[in-house]
Amino acid sequence: MKLFDVYPVNEITIVKAKGSYVWDQEGQQYLDLYGGHAVISIGHTHPHFVARITDQLNKVAFYSNSVRIPLQQELADKLGKLSGRPDYQLFLCNSGAEAVENALKLASFHNGRKKIIAFKRAFHGRTSLAVSVTDNPALQAPVNKTDNVLFLPLNDEAALEACFRAQGDEISSVIVEGIQGVGGIHPASEAFLQKIAGLSKQYGAVFIADGIQCGYGRTGKFFSHDLAGVNADIYTMAKGMGNGFPVAGILIAPDIQARHGMLGTTFGGNHLACAAAVAVLEVMEQERLMENAAEVGAYLMGKLKEMPLLQNLRGKGLMIGFDVPDELKELRKNLLFKHHIFTGESKPNTIRLLPSLALRKKDADEFLEAIGEEMEELAGAVKVEN
Repeated sequence: MKLFDVYPVNEITIVKAKGSYVWDQEGQQYLDLYGGHAVISIGHTHPHFVARITDQLNKVAFYSNSVRIPLQQELADKLGKLSGRPDYQLFLCNSGAEAVENALKLASFHNGRKKIIAFKRAFHGRTSLAVSVTDNPALQAPVNKTDNVLFLPLNDEAALEACFRAQGDEISSVIVEGIQGVGGIHPASEAFLQKIAGLSKQYGAVFIADGIQCGYGRTGKFFSHDLAGVNADIYTMAKGMGNGFPVAGILIAPDIQARHGMLGTTFGGNHLACAAAVAVLEVMEQERLMENAAEVGAYLMGKLKEMPLLQNLRGKGLMIGFDVPDELKELRKNLLFKHHIFTGESKPNTIRLLPSLALRKKDADEFLEAIGEEMEELAGAVKVEN
């Protein structure tokens, strides 16, 4: 049987991982500034994470939500404390797309409306509702296409106000990434997030903060939306939540009422998933990883600003993007195969950095040195041509 071919892949097989480094089958070490797409939050194979899962595996790995699972409440308590939202409610699921599906569905249940405001370049997932609010028609099958989604330009307050004035009584929710990830690391401005919060409250819409990639401490705040000093009605979470173990969830404001049958899941909140998620929060708190993300991220940004060929540097904490000119279009490939450093990309020439929140300055320096070497090589080639 063949594997269904859905991704272009690098011919590298990872067989070992530790901290911010991984090793391939030949023993080659790589610096991981991609984190498996912002998933590795506390570092690969963190000993506390491994111990927590191993201990739980030796007790019970899974039972369904038809029984009481105390680990779910332990996770909810820790999550409420670290996120600063102890009065919110937690629904657990398995993936980011599933979190978005449940958030949009819950919003519609709450106010009985259908219309959704989403934004240009947004990425919220590949399942039915999630892909409908994703601004990429190539990912949408005919069954996903709907007139219920209104795409607006990010950070365009006038367009947002006009949309609410025209259709406010039909708008169920507004969904926005605090920093667009797949779209190329484009932050929503603080003023824009505040405008979304205000208009959503005014018109009875549900403000959904997509924190799947930009949340969980990556920006130095628990949710990147916190930088704007706003509270959303629903937050979506996944990726860094389990440090590689499939776990996701939504935080739900206390005024949104639950009823049986509204949401449900077979695997969500299972024993192993909760053990993994609790371990992540324990390490984040004990090792002050949000503070580290802010500090090392600011250090990286400062050094990258000194490199004149890099364009449109943007992001916050350890979620950083920049564009490169055409003469550096092979930079990501060279970083991987010459310097053995994993990074992410967005087309056409955007480099994305999404490392572990435990990234050290010495790891950042390794990356900065490699970037410097590439620029020196380019300068040398230009000099020879002239």
